[in-house]
Amino acid sequence: MTPKDIVKITLNLVVIYVIGGLILAGVYAKTEPVKVRKAYEEKQAALKDMMPEANSVEKLGVWEPHDKEAEYYAAKKDGKTIGYIIETYAKGYSSYINMLVAVNDAFTVEKLNILDQKETPGLGDEVQQPYFQKQFKGKTLAHLVVRKLPTKVDIEAVSGATISSRAVTEDGVKKAVEMIKDKLSSEVKNEQSG
Repeated sequence: MTPKDIVKITLNLVVIYVIGGLILAGVYAKTEPVKVRKAYEEKQAALKDMMPEANSVEKLGVWEPHDKEAEYYAAKKDGKTIGYIIETYAKGYSSYINMLVAVNDAFTVEKLNILDQKETPGLGDEVQQPYFQKQFKGKTLAHLVVRKLPTKVDIEAVSGATISSRAVTEDGVKKAVEMIKDKLSSEVKNEQSG
Protein backbone atom coordinates (compact mmCIF):
# COMPACT_ATOMS: atom_id res chain seq x y z
CA MET A 1 0.00 0.00 0.00
CA THR A 2 1.49 3.30 -1.06
CA PRO A 3 1.30 6.61 0.82
CA LYS A 4 -1.03 7.86 -1.94
CA ASP A 5 -3.46 4.97 -1.21
CA ILE A 6 -3.35 5.70 2.53
CA VAL A 7 -4.18 9.38 1.93
CA LYS A 8 -7.01 8.39 -0.46
CA ILE A 9 -8.56 5.95 2.07
CA THR A 10 -8.18 8.49 4.88
CA LEU A 11 -9.91 11.23 2.87
CA ASN A 12 -12.73 8.86 1.90
CA LEU A 13 -13.27 7.93 5.56
CA VAL A 14 -13.22 11.59 6.64
CA VAL A 15 -15.80 12.48 3.98
CA ILE A 16 -18.04 9.57 5.04
CA TYR A 17 -17.80 10.54 8.74
CA VAL A 18 -18.52 14.21 7.99
CA ILE A 19 -21.55 13.32 5.86
CA GLY A 20 -22.78 10.89 8.54
CA GLY A 21 -22.34 13.55 11.23
CA LEU A 22 -24.25 16.11 9.19
CA ILE A 23 -27.10 13.65 8.62
CA LEU A 24 -27.28 12.87 12.36
CA ALA A 25 -27.22 16.59 13.22
CA GLY A 26 -30.04 17.21 10.73
CA VAL A 27 -32.16 14.39 12.15
CA TYR A 28 -31.54 15.67 15.70
CA ALA A 29 -32.46 19.24 14.71
CA LYS A 30 -35.75 18.02 13.24
CA THR A 31 -36.73 15.55 15.99
CA GLU A 32 -35.62 17.30 19.19
CA PRO A 33 -38.29 20.05 19.09
CA VAL A 34 -40.94 17.39 18.46
CA LYS A 35 -39.64 15.37 21.42
CA VAL A 36 -39.64 18.42 23.72
CA ARG A 37 -43.17 19.42 22.65
CA LYS A 38 -44.45 15.86 23.12
CA ALA A 39 -42.89 15.63 26.60
CA TYR A 40 -44.49 18.96 27.55
CA GLU A 41 -47.92 17.83 26.30
CA GLU A 42 -47.64 14.50 28.15
CA LYS A 43 -46.69 16.27 31.38
CA GLN A 44 -49.60 18.71 31.05
CA ALA A 45 -52.00 15.80 30.46
CA ALA A 46 -50.58 13.96 33.48
CA LEU A 47 -50.98 17.08 35.65
CA LYS A 48 -54.58 17.55 34.51
CA ASP A 49 -55.27 13.87 35.23
CA MET A 50 -53.97 14.26 38.79
CA MET A 51 -56.68 16.81 39.69
CA PRO A 52 -59.30 16.80 36.93
CA GLU A 53 -61.59 19.14 38.87
CA ALA A 54 -58.98 21.95 38.66
CA ASN A 55 -59.41 24.68 36.04
CA SER A 56 -55.69 25.47 36.02
CA VAL A 57 -52.38 24.13 37.30
CA GLU A 58 -49.72 26.73 38.13
CA LYS A 59 -46.06 25.99 38.73
CA LEU A 60 -44.97 27.09 42.21
CA GLY A 61 -41.33 26.07 42.16
CA VAL A 62 -38.63 23.45 41.87
CA TRP A 63 -37.08 21.12 44.44
CA GLU A 64 -34.42 18.43 44.19
CA PRO A 65 -35.23 14.99 45.60
CA HIS A 66 -32.12 12.81 45.14
CA ASP A 67 -30.41 15.67 43.26
CA LYS A 68 -32.98 15.42 40.45
CA GLU A 69 -34.93 18.50 39.43
CA ALA A 70 -38.64 18.15 40.15
CA GLU A 71 -41.45 20.69 40.02
CA TYR A 72 -44.44 21.34 42.26
CA TYR A 73 -47.71 23.01 41.34
CA ALA A 74 -50.87 24.55 42.76
CA ALA A 75 -54.12 23.17 41.35
CA LYS A 76 -56.80 25.86 41.21
CA LYS A 77 -60.52 25.90 40.62
CA ASP A 78 -62.13 29.26 39.93
CA GLY A 79 -59.01 31.01 41.26
CA LYS A 80 -58.99 29.14 44.59
CA THR A 81 -56.25 26.62 45.41
CA ILE A 82 -57.82 23.20 45.89
CA GLY A 83 -54.63 21.17 46.14
CA TYR A 84 -51.05 20.63 45.08
CA ILE A 85 -49.26 18.34 42.66
CA ILE A 86 -45.68 17.39 43.44
CA GLU A 87 -43.26 15.65 41.12
CA THR A 88 -40.77 13.51 43.04
CA TYR A 89 -38.18 10.78 42.78
CA ALA A 90 -37.53 7.81 45.06
CA LYS A 91 -34.58 5.42 45.12
CA GLY A 92 -36.03 1.97 44.49
CA TYR A 93 -34.35 -1.44 44.36
CA SER A 94 -32.92 -1.06 40.86
CA SER A 95 -33.89 2.42 39.66
CA TYR A 96 -35.11 5.85 40.53
CA ILE A 97 -38.89 5.94 40.51
CA ASN A 98 -40.37 9.15 39.06
CA MET A 99 -43.90 9.98 40.21
CA LEU A 100 -46.55 12.63 40.65
CA VAL A 101 -48.39 13.02 43.96
CA ALA A 102 -51.60 15.03 44.31
CA VAL A 103 -52.67 16.29 47.73
CA ASN A 104 -55.67 18.38 48.72
CA ASP A 105 -55.38 21.65 50.61
CA ALA A 106 -55.29 19.70 53.90
CA PHE A 107 -52.22 17.75 52.60
CA THR A 108 -54.11 14.46 52.35
CA VAL A 109 -53.05 12.34 49.38
CA GLU A 110 -55.60 12.33 46.58
CA LYS A 111 -53.75 10.42 43.87
CA LEU A 112 -50.42 8.83 42.95
CA ASN A 113 -49.14 8.33 39.42
CA ILE A 114 -45.87 6.49 38.70
CA LEU A 115 -44.41 8.20 35.61
CA ASP A 116 -41.28 6.10 35.15
CA GLN A 117 -39.63 3.16 36.88
CA LYS A 118 -37.29 0.32 36.01
CA GLU A 119 -37.85 -1.96 38.97
CA THR A 120 -37.63 -5.74 38.76
CA PRO A 121 -40.36 -7.08 36.41
CA GLY A 122 -43.01 -9.06 38.25
CA LEU A 123 -41.88 -7.77 41.66
CA GLY A 124 -40.91 -4.15 42.16
CA ASP A 125 -42.67 -2.96 39.03
CA GLU A 126 -45.96 -3.91 40.75
CA VAL A 127 -45.84 -0.47 42.41
CA GLN A 128 -47.16 0.80 39.09
CA GLN A 129 -50.33 -1.29 39.35
CA PRO A 130 -53.64 0.37 40.31
CA TYR A 131 -54.18 -1.94 43.31
CA PHE A 132 -51.02 -0.56 44.94
CA GLN A 133 -51.50 3.08 43.97
CA LYS A 134 -55.16 3.20 45.11
CA GLN A 135 -54.03 2.59 48.70
CA PHE A 136 -52.67 6.15 48.88
CA LYS A 137 -55.99 7.96 48.45
CA GLY A 138 -57.01 9.60 51.72
CA LYS A 139 -53.71 8.96 53.50
CA THR A 140 -52.17 11.62 55.71
CA LEU A 141 -48.48 11.91 56.61
CA ALA A 142 -48.96 9.71 59.68
CA HIS A 143 -50.22 6.83 57.53
CA LEU A 144 -47.59 6.92 54.79
CA VAL A 145 -45.84 3.92 56.31
CA VAL A 146 -45.27 0.53 54.67
CA ARG A 147 -46.50 -2.63 56.40
CA LYS A 148 -45.71 -6.18 55.25
CA LEU A 149 -48.98 -7.53 56.64
CA PRO A 150 -52.44 -6.61 55.36
CA THR A 151 -53.53 -3.18 56.56
CA LYS A 152 -56.33 -0.73 55.85
CA VAL A 153 -54.73 2.11 57.82
CA ASP A 154 -51.23 2.28 56.30
CA ILE A 155 -49.76 1.12 52.97
CA GLU A 156 -49.48 -2.62 52.35
CA ALA A 157 -46.21 -3.59 50.66
CA VAL A 158 -46.19 -5.45 47.38
CA SER A 159 -45.37 -9.06 48.23
CA GLY A 160 -41.66 -9.66 47.58
CA ALA A 161 -41.02 -6.01 46.80
CA THR A 162 -40.76 -4.27 50.15
CA ILE A 163 -37.85 -2.10 49.00
CA SER A 164 -39.77 -0.72 46.01
CA SER A 165 -42.93 -0.30 48.12
CA ARG A 166 -41.02 1.55 50.83
CA ALA A 167 -39.26 3.70 48.22
CA VAL A 168 -42.54 4.87 46.69
CA THR A 169 -44.27 5.36 50.03
CA GLU A 170 -41.66 6.73 52.41
CA ASP A 171 -38.91 8.05 50.12
CA GLY A 172 -41.26 9.41 47.45
CA VAL A 173 -44.79 10.25 48.54
CA LYS A 174 -44.10 11.02 52.20
CA LYS A 175 -41.09 13.26 51.44
CA ALA A 176 -43.10 15.08 48.75
CA VAL A 177 -45.98 15.77 51.15
CA GLU A 178 -43.55 16.87 53.88
CA MET A 179 -41.78 19.19 51.43
CA ILE A 180 -44.93 20.92 50.18
CA LYS A 181 -46.32 21.25 53.69
CA ASP A 182 -43.06 22.73 55.02
CA LYS A 183 -42.62 25.00 51.99
CA LEU A 184 -46.13 26.42 52.19
CA SER A 185 -46.16 26.84 55.98
CA SER A 186 -42.83 28.72 55.83
CA GLU A 187 -44.22 30.99 53.08
CA VAL A 188 -47.29 31.74 55.22
CA LYS A 189 -45.03 32.55 58.21
CA ASN A 190 -42.93 34.86 56.02
CA GLU A 191 -46.04 36.65 54.76
CA GLN A 192 -47.36 37.09 58.30
CA SER A 193 -44.06 38.43 59.65
CA GLY A 194 -43.46 40.67 56.62
